[in-house]
Amino acid sequence: MSTVAGFTTTPVKSMTLSRPDRIELSAFGCVGDRRFLCARRDGTRLSGISKAALMPIRPVYDAAAERLTLTFPDGSVVEGNAADVGAALSVGLFDRAIPARVLDGPFTEAIREHAQDDTLVFARVVEPEYAGGLHRASIVSLASVADVGKRMGRDDLDPRRFRMLIEVEGVGAYEEDAWQGRRVRFGEAVVRVGARMNRCVMTTLDPDTGEQNAPVLDALATHRRVGDELLLGVYGDIERPGTIAVGDDVDVLD
Repeated sequence: MSTVAGFTTTPVKSMTLSRPDRIELSAFGCVGDRRFLCARRDGTRLSGISKAALMPIRPVYDAAAERLTLTFPDGSVVEGNAADVGAALSVGLFDRAIPARVLDGPFTEAIREHAQDDTLVFARVVEPEYAGGLHRASIVSLASVADVGKRMGRDDLDPRRFRMLIEVEGVGAYEEDAWQGRRVRFGEAVVRVGARMNRCVMTTLDPDTGEQNAPVLDALATHRRVGDELLLGVYGDIERPGTIAVGDDVDVLD
């Protein structure tokens, strides 16, 4: 029997991941996930190694109170009103441009100081958009992660490196590939599974420190290369919203 093994979420794209016991999927994705992001002043997205400095920053977002807290590696904390937005900014992600509003003031100042980069701005994404891919769910099996680790000669490859919304156990390595085009139920929610995901340099970075310390892309290149892409995990679109909890059954419906 296949079950939900875990989740990775974060209110701020590229910052420290949370491991909740349950999530709520709306028609627009995981509630509270990737509501904020950092970009350049001109709306250019951060990519690759440029995101490494953000990964140790721990965000906590209280959506009901509209309060955001960022805790930095040195222990300093910045907290404020997450709805106090300013100028409009169009941010170009890898698959589309999304509307956002700049959160000037202490958040941007603290992030710039931490990253030693004064070109950064901190922004809130205008809902119903969010700072993730066009498809609002992503899925990987722990067996797939373990197989990649085995090909690297290690048995402790952290699945958080792949920053996937839903992690599944009880299926074989890469079995999620066979779900493409099918509806899969996770707890109360139903997801229509789509294409396989192309992986980037973020997978080589330690999810806690941002240090580049694992040759994940080299391992994927040995057996998961299709053209110029290195594939692991699958995208999904939410067909039926609902709550998903760790331990819930995973059922392929068609």
